[in-house]
Amino acid sequence: MLAMQQPAVNSPHTAFSQRDTKLNLLKTAMKDRLKQEQILLAPGIYDALSGLIAEQSGFEAVYLSGASIAYTLLGRSDVGLTTFTEVNERLAQISDRINIPIIIDADTGFGNALNTERTVRGFERSGATIIQLEDQSFPKRCGHLDGKTVVATTEMVGKIKAAVDSRKNETTLIMARTDAVAVEGFEPALERAEAYLASGADVLFIEAVRSDEQMRLVNERFKGRAPLLANMVEGGKTPVKPVAELQALGYSIAIFPGGAARTVAHTLQGYFASLKATGSTAAYQDKMQTFDGLNALIGTPELLARGKHYEGGSK
Repeated sequence: MLAMQQPAVNSPHTAFSQRDTKLNLLKTAMKDRLKQEQILLAPGIYDALSGLIAEQSGFEAVYLSGASIAYTLLGRSDVGLTTFTEVNERLAQISDRINIPIIIDADTGFGNALNTERTVRGFERSGATIIQLEDQSFPKRCGHLDGKTVVATTEMVGKIKAAVDSRKNETTLIMARTDAVAVEGFEPALERAEAYLASGADVLFIEAVRSDEQMRLVNERFKGRAPLLANMVEGGKTPVKPVAELQALGYSIAIFPGGAARTVAHTLQGYFASLKATGSTAAYQDKMQTFDGLNALIGTPELLARGKHYEGGSK
């Protein structure tokens, strides 16, 4: 189990020290966790509330989806519109609230190798446990959309080396993703993954493989050499499988990156349609958190008690 208890905060200096200790423990725990045969299931999240609910649901780690940030922050598609600063701010907010590892989608590193250095340093400080970088050209797009392009292998190798060199702690893991299956074909994508592994990537992610056979061949080639991530996108290019089958194939991590955002969007469409049609929330009250229930979920009583402690200059 990768979760840990939030330590009590006694002063700003203590808070910073305890946060650093928390992050270091989570990073070390993740590196050890990926050595296990049991697959790690990480649901996609997009903000602190979705991250908190995932943690309370018992997940060991979460995946901060770049696509889901674009959907929820901008109300736009995943076509390279989000920036480093926007994603980094969201990461810091989530890391401050939850106590399980965060795998973050860093897109292309938001530029060249120098931009990648800044991205890795910033995301590491903000609490990322695994930082995912991809070899798409800019502007990038969702890995399961058509029309993708990729940079030269040498450029991506340089980015991976820059990422490895710029991280402060080797327990911050670098994940290399290739989108070349859709652009160059399956075998060239495997050759890219070989180059990325040789360049220092800790985890491999061959995006949008097309069939059970391709999934099998990916694992046949890389299992035991590096942890492999399977990306389960409902309606996407890759066959969606339960984690037990992915584990049997050899994958170490399974993500369902967009399911939460799509579920919320579907629920809100129904809720707003009902409110507009009826002028009341009565039809949805059994489908929503109660006022007290939501406050309990987000820790309002504890927050108010801590505020009360500091009233009047209490130590």
